[in-house]
Amino acid sequence: MHSDPTSDTPTRAQARASERSPGAPIARHGRLKPRTLRSSLGALALRSVAVVAVSAAALGGFAVFDVFATVNAKEGVQLVDAAGKALPPRVGAVDGAFNVLLAGSDSGGGNPAYDERDAALNDVTMLLHVSADHKDATVVSLPRDMYVPIPSCPDGNGGSHDSMRRQKLNTSLSYGGLACTVLTVKQLTGLEIDYAGVIEFDGVIEMSNAVGGVPVCVSGDIKDPYSGLDVKAGDNSLQGAQALAFLRTRHGVGDGSDLARISNQQVFLSSLVRTIKSADTLANPLRVYGLAKAAADNIQLSESLKDVTTIASLSMALKDVDPAKVVFVQYPNHLEGDGVDPTADEAELLMSALREDRPVTLTGDTGLGSETAEAAPASAEPEAREAAADPATVELPSNVHGQTAAQVTCSQPFAY
Repeated sequence: MHSDPTSDTPTRAQARASERSPGAPIARHGRLKPRTLRSSLGALALRSVAVVAVSAAALGGFAVFDVFATVNAKEGVQLVDAAGKALPPRVGAVDGAFNVLLAGSDSGGGNPAYDERDAALNDVTMLLHVSADHKDATVVSLPRDMYVPIPSCPDGNGGSHDSMRRQKLNTSLSYGGLACTVLTVKQLTGLEIDYAGVIEFDGVIEMSNAVGGVPVCVSGDIKDPYSGLDVKAGDNSLQGAQALAFLRTRHGVGDGSDLARISNQQVFLSSLVRTIKSADTLANPLRVYGLAKAAADNIQLSESLKDVTTIASLSMALKDVDPAKVVFVQYPNHLEGDGVDPTADEAELLMSALREDRPVTLTGDTGLGSETAEAAPASAEPEAREAAADPATVELPSNVHGQTAAQVTCSQPFAY
């Protein structure tokens, strides 16, 4: 495994910025690999395939067949319930609320360019919740170093692994594959998860290439030799290897922690949503097709997503969500030992809102690795007032970090 020579050295900024009880130890988080794209990319991939389907006349029958054939040819991951019984796939139109888990593996997918890696860890784990009326979407980033119980998981040979009381979340993928990560997050959140997928490093590169680059704002120069990121202050359009490096960087942003990396990733993801929703993307059949093809080629889907009708149905549910109502939020946590623990009250407030299918609104800042670039545009103010007036909306406390897809934010360079 490629080493990170400073991963165990805490920073003063962590001690200042962390919200923890007196006397709690300072933790430094391990290297979070590129995966973050998934949560938004998973949603965008589904939406892209749907657009391909409804634009068949423009794209041509061969192109559509090509995408769908790729999806159907890849082996799916069978999800299971707590007793290890296979979950039957849903077929047809998707009604009501649904949840999609998107995991980012750090295995490198066998590509020698990423060095030899001794395990496949889910270093990005994101849970997408879409409301029953398909007007709100919440994307929860779960920290890779968060200690959680891992339930008994299938071992792939008809047996099962023993449950574990306390392990870091990112070990679940190597422990029992995608099905185990899904079971772990279901147990943690209390949410049913019917759909899931895994994306590798090269998938991140291909998805960013397919969309023609993602514009990101950086408040100062960032040069991180560990991830290979090299960007200048101001606006940058990232794709390919630089997009991957941006999502992987930890040493380059905030206080150098994994938590700072999550908010940095949300800078990219929020811009990605705005890019996908733009007329430049949706009005370009070749770009839409390329995006769908990149998703089909590079995301390993659960069996429940192998049906083209289901993919299209999920996609159509997502296509009209207003970016102002797409909320990226970091799972509430606090530093503990060499990782983080869930912050119980705030976590339950967030998860109960999603279980009850209630929209959430943020009151805190964007997190350690980013900052607001500018005031919300005037066009977004009515939506904000509407959310505040809606009695169903759950207001999250100020120590819960995140942003909406409509917010323009900038990455903050590492604070020495």
